[in-house]
Amino acid sequence: MDNSIIIIVGGILLGAVIGFIIAKALEKNNASKLVREAKKSAASILKEANSEGESIKKDKILQAKEKFIELKAEHEKVILARDKKMAEAEKRTRDKESQISSELNKSKQLNDTLDSKIKDYNHRLDILDKKEQEISKLHKSQVEQLEVISSLSAEDAKAQLIESLKGEARNEAMGFVQNAIEEAKLTAQQEAKKIIINTIQRIGTEEAVDNCVSVFNIESDDVKGRIIGREGRNIRAIEAATGVEIIVDDTPEAIILSCFDSVRREIARLSLHKLVTDGRIHPARIEEVVQKTTKQIEQEIIEVGKRTVIDLGIHNLHPELIKMVGRMKYRSSYGQNLLQHSREVAKLCGVMAAELGLNPKLAKRAGLLHDIGKVPEAEADMETPHAILGMQWAEKYGEKDEVCNAIGAHHDEIEMKSLISPIIQVCDAISGARPGARRQVLDSYIQRLKDMEDIAFGFQGVKKAYAIQAGRELRVIVESEKVDDNKAAELSFNISQKIQTDMTYPGQVKITVIRETRAVNIAK
Repeated sequence: MDNSIIIIVGGILLGAVIGFIIAKALEKNNASKLVREAKKSAASILKEANSEGESIKKDKILQAKEKFIELKAEHEKVILARDKKMAEAEKRTRDKESQISSELNKSKQLNDTLDSKIKDYNHRLDILDKKEQEISKLHKSQVEQLEVISSLSAEDAKAQLIESLKGEARNEAMGFVQNAIEEAKLTAQQEAKKIIINTIQRIGTEEAVDNCVSVFNIESDDVKGRIIGREGRNIRAIEAATGVEIIVDDTPEAIILSCFDSVRREIARLSLHKLVTDGRIHPARIEEVVQKTTKQIEQEIIEVGKRTVIDLGIHNLHPELIKMVGRMKYRSSYGQNLLQHSREVAKLCGVMAAELGLNPKLAKRAGLLHDIGKVPEAEADMETPHAILGMQWAEKYGEKDEVCNAIGAHHDEIEMKSLISPIIQVCDAISGARPGARRQVLDSYIQRLKDMEDIAFGFQGVKKAYAIQAGRELRVIVESEKVDDNKAAELSFNISQKIQTDMTYPGQVKITVIRETRAVNIAK
């Protein structure tokens, strides 16, 4: 039993050993197979790596060759450019050398020529010196002969000649000075007249504009938008409250106030100044400011009237008449301020009445009030002549009959009944007719412009004519088919001569003839 177990156990162990040996043998066979396969794959990988390395080596060699060729080409270009610059520099150097050599040759020739000329000049100087010595000897001998003949020495003859020349020069100089003085007097008088006429003409135009237009200056154009307001409500409110037309245009930093009533213009100007300064601009504020400004202007008018009456020494004048005198400050007649004119007439009347032995105070009173009819407060009063209207107001406010008659008769609307009346009329004419007191009447001014244009239209070929610059320039447009350039210049001269002979005008008139040629075609 025990032997059999031992045999079985020994058999099992032997089987296990044999299995282990067999397994090891199998593993060894598999390992050898794997080694052979690994060697084969390693050989193939090495072969592929060698072939790939050869291809990369060939590519790199090709790239290196191409880069070398490019660098070589660029290097050859640089060398060629450098050779070209060197060749140009050598050429410029050769040109400069040739130029310098030619200039050296020229300078050498000039030096030779100059040397020859210097020699010739020295030779001529020697000849001239000899001739001068001969001439001085001859002159000395001639002077000695003249002294013997005239029994005078050279110095005495020279002194007599100088004295005679001095007398002749003095007489000629006196005549020349006299002629120059007379010519200067004539020229100065003409130039003075031209200056005065041109000045009056310019100032007259400016005063004519000032009679109906005032300019309100502003700090910036942004204020214009605030004055106009949303949809123009502010500007409409100002125009309605003041009765003044407000013109807001492209004029920089300025607004134009247009109205024939200078009192209304002043109210509008002061109101705008207050509104812009305050910054609050809306219809309710506008009405409030205009009302306050109107009261302020009315008070100022009264103060001006009182000061005028006190300055002239006139007493017991009705308050309404004082107010009318103050309103004359804002009224002008033909460019002459009405208050200044009335003060001037009053003073003239006082002096003239005193010289004639009449009452100077009464004459002053009538002279101050003679034009109060020119400042009506209602439009209905404007239909009545200002002399009659002034007389009616004077009668209404208790003035004496002599004063009322003088006011009403100073333009011959009624009969003169006192000696003061002709004095008022004469002094009014003196104040208005003195030089520079009033500007030219508008009707005669317009007629003068029309006459200028009519003279231009009297020539053939004239198409249009315009008198501009207050009559100081006449521009004439001619038909290019009938008038050429030469005829245009001749036409300008002829028109100027025609105006000069047929018209009377202040200053100068410039005639400009314009000839325009147009070529017009239409592409269809």
